[in-house]
Amino acid sequence: MRSPLSLRPCLLLLLLGAVSSSWADQGLISVSKLEMFVDELPDMPRIKGYNLHHGVPLPKTMKIGMFEIKWKFHRDIPPTRVFAYGASSKSSTVPGPTIEALHGVETSIIWDNHLPSKHILPWDPTIPTATPRRGVPTVVHLHGGVHSPTSDGHADAWFTSGFKNTGSTWTRKSYPYPNEQHPGNLWYHDHAKGLTRVNLLAGLIGSYIIRHPVLEDPLTLPSGDEFDRPLVLFDRSFRMDGSIYMNSTGNNPSIHPQWQPEYFGDAIIVNGKAWPKLRVRRRKYRFRILNASNARFFRLFFSNGLSFIHVGSDSAYLSMPASTPKFLLGPSEIADVVVDFSSSPSDEAILANDAPYPFPTGDPTDEINGKVMKFVISRKKEVDGSRIPQKLVSYPRPRVSSAVETRYIAMYEYTSPSGEPTHLYLNGKSYEDPVTETPREGTTEIWNVINLTEDNHPLHVHLGLFVVVEQRELVKVEEFRDCMTRYNDAVKCNISSYARGKEVSVPSHEREWKNVFKMQPGCLTKILVKFSYLDRQTRYRFNASEEPGYVYHCHILDHEDNMMMRPLKIVP
Repeated sequence: MRSPLSLRPCLLLLLLGAVSSSWADQGLISVSKLEMFVDELPDMPRIKGYNLHHGVPLPKTMKIGMFEIKWKFHRDIPPTRVFAYGASSKSSTVPGPTIEALHGVETSIIWDNHLPSKHILPWDPTIPTATPRRGVPTVVHLHGGVHSPTSDGHADAWFTSGFKNTGSTWTRKSYPYPNEQHPGNLWYHDHAKGLTRVNLLAGLIGSYIIRHPVLEDPLTLPSGDEFDRPLVLFDRSFRMDGSIYMNSTGNNPSIHPQWQPEYFGDAIIVNGKAWPKLRVRRRKYRFRILNASNARFFRLFFSNGLSFIHVGSDSAYLSMPASTPKFLLGPSEIADVVVDFSSSPSDEAILANDAPYPFPTGDPTDEINGKVMKFVISRKKEVDGSRIPQKLVSYPRPRVSSAVETRYIAMYEYTSPSGEPTHLYLNGKSYEDPVTETPREGTTEIWNVINLTEDNHPLHVHLGLFVVVEQRELVKVEEFRDCMTRYNDAVKCNISSYARGKEVSVPSHEREWKNVFKMQPGCLTKILVKFSYLDRQTRYRFNASEEPGYVYHCHILDHEDNMMMRPLKIVP
C-alpha cells in the first residue's frame, strides 16, 4: 500500500481546518417527506455548435462559462448553491446546456471559469489533487470525443478563474472539437485532478450531441426538441438549507480525512429536478439517457411493462434495434432508446430502478431511490410519422485477428487493516507512475481487463472505442488474486488457467462499439480497442501523439480521483 500524497503539515492542517469549519454536518432533508412528481421535467437550453451562413453550416467559436448559482432541485427544497455551465450566469443550468454539433463542422469552445475562491463542497488534500494558490480548479473533458490531447481535458491541464493559476499540462484557453467522428451522444464534464467527484457533484455536467443529417434523417427516428430528449440522471442528498450534502468525514479518516469510496444521494435527479414528471403523447419518443452519477448504477424499467428499443450505446449507433424490458446503466454510460407510448396499457408509467448500491452487492433500492420519474401519457391517439427501421447504422465489423498488441489491465483495491478501502490502482500503478500503455495510431489492440475487486467498475478509454469480445468468470479467484498481489503479472500468474469459468453473456444492445463498459467483479473481460475513426481506417486529422496524451480510468468518480486512472500515450 502506497502512502497518500504528502503535504507540508501546516498546509494540510490549514486545508483540513477549512474543510471541518465550512462543512460541519447539519440536519439533512428527509426525502421520504418530499412529494414526488411535482416538478415538470426541464429540457435544458440547446446551443448550436455551428453557425449558418445562407443555410451553409460553418465552424463556430463560443464561450461556455462555469458559474456559482442557486438552483431549485425540487418545489419544496430551498435553492441550492451549485456550480453550473452556461453562456452566462443567468442562463446557466444543472445540467448545463445541450450542445448540438454537426458532423464535420468544428466547434471551438472557450471554457471560462468564473467560480469563487473556495469550493462549496469538501475535498480531500491527501489524495493527489490540483491545489492552486487560490480558486477552484476546473478542466473540461468531452467524454466520447475524438480530438487532440490538448482538447481532451487532461487532469493536470486545470485552470482557475481568469486563468490565474494553471496546471502543469495546461496549454490553451480554446478547445477545438473537430466533430469528424461518427454521429452520436457525448457529454462534457469536469476532469480536474483529484476533484472530478466534487466538481461533478457540484453540477458541472452537460450533454453534447453530434448530428449527421445525411446519415440520420433517412432513419426517421423521433426527432425535434419535443420528441428527442436527453435525460441526465444522477443522485444527490440535501441539507435543510438546500445545500448539497457530502459527508466530510472519510471512511479511513486517519489516512484520508474526507475521501469515501462511493457517493450515494437519497434523491434521484433527472435534468436537474428530483423525481420529475413529463407529459407525453401516445407516440414514439427518443430518450438519450446519461447516467451522470458519481457511483450509482441504474437498472431501469417501466412500472407498466413498456419496453426500451435501443438504437445506440454511448457515442455510436447500433447496426439494428434491440428491445429490452430492463437494462443496466453504469456511471457515464449513455443508452439511446426509443419508447413507444402508443402501446402503453395505462395513462401513467413510472421509470423505476432496482440496481443495488454499491453495485452489485450493496443495499437494495427502496421506495425513494427506486423511482426515477413519471410519464403522464395522453389518452388521445395520434398519427406518428416516426418509425424504428430494421437497420440503423453499420460500421466495419471488429476483427480480433487485426489486433497488433495484447495487454492485461488488472484492477486492484487496497484496504487498511480494518478492511476499509484506502485507494485503487490499475495494473498496480498510480496515475502519476510512468505511462505503460502506448498504442499505435490507426491500430487495434486486445485488452484483457481483470477485475480483482468486489465492485463493478465502468472502464472508460479516452479517444478509443471498443467492442466487448468476451466476459468470463475467473476460477480460484483468491488464489489468483494472491499471485497477482505478489507479482502483478497476469502472464506469470498463468491467467489462462484461471479464466476458465462461466461465460457471462453481454446484452444485445452492448455488443457493438462503446467507450465505457461495466467490468464485472471476479471476471476477465476481453475488449477489442480501436484507435482510429470508427467509420473509416484513416489517420486522425489532428496530432494524437502530442502531449499531454490521454488517459483511461474507472468512471466511478470516487475511484478515479483516488488513483484508479492511468496515462495513455498514442504513438505515430
